[in-house]
Amino acid sequence: MNKVLLRISFDGTAYRGYQYQPDVPTVQGTLTGAFSECLGRKCLVTGCSRTDTGVHALGFCVTVETCDGSDMDIPLGKFHRAMAPYLPRDIEITGEAEAGPDFHPRYSALSKTYIYMIHDSVVRDPLMKDRIWELGYRIDDTRIPLLNEAASALVGKHDFRSFMASGSKIEDCTRTVTECFIGRRNGILELRITADGFLYNMVRIITGTLADMARGTLDPGSMESVILAASRDAAGRTAPACGLYLAEVMYPGGTRWISL
Repeated sequence: MNKVLLRISFDGTAYRGYQYQPDVPTVQGTLTGAFSECLGRKCLVTGCSRTDTGVHALGFCVTVETCDGSDMDIPLGKFHRAMAPYLPRDIEITGEAEAGPDFHPRYSALSKTYIYMIHDSVVRDPLMKDRIWELGYRIDDTRIPLLNEAASALVGKHDFRSFMASGSKIEDCTRTVTECFIGRRNGILELRITADGFLYNMVRIITGTLADMARGTLDPGSMESVILAASRDAAGRTAPACGLYLAEVMYPGGTRWISL
């Protein structure tokens, strides 16, 4: 076995995103160094997505392979044990699976699910610093059905240009969203969205737009008009990175995760 699929969780607070950048800490750079040190030879770590500075993950997926094509030397199911001494406390391997030679963690994915967490209170939670959006005001629960009605307009195949960061070079902005809803769990507002792909800052702009609708600065009934406008100016603010989590990546046939 010279290629393995790993599911990882990480706290992105200390990193400049997932993608490797020289001279700054990144998740990919940290993983590459840790695996190369553990195995004693250079390794290639490939991720399922890029993430912004401060974005977190519950189910990020990477493949790891040796650059010389040699075997990994670690039994499947025991990578988390072997790597524990080499990984920092803010990155953890939570699942392991076989990966065929043609498998790619990004291009083989059918869909990705993101979760965005909002603390809607005038009192901040110091234990959730850098892990949640501190909104600074309360959203009345009577507004949640209106927000979900707005969120339902996002489900389907649309041009999501209105929810893409200004300056992005992507030309094809069509994506298919299969679920988008918001609810309260343990006092925290949580947005969950699944799609076959996402534009740059798409989830954060959708979250900010829904937050503006909750406060009344945008009409909750205007979501279809926002989509059809195909303009960043039509949508609401961009929510901060700290509340965003990549929760799950789905692959054809499902994935049999092993952890011994």
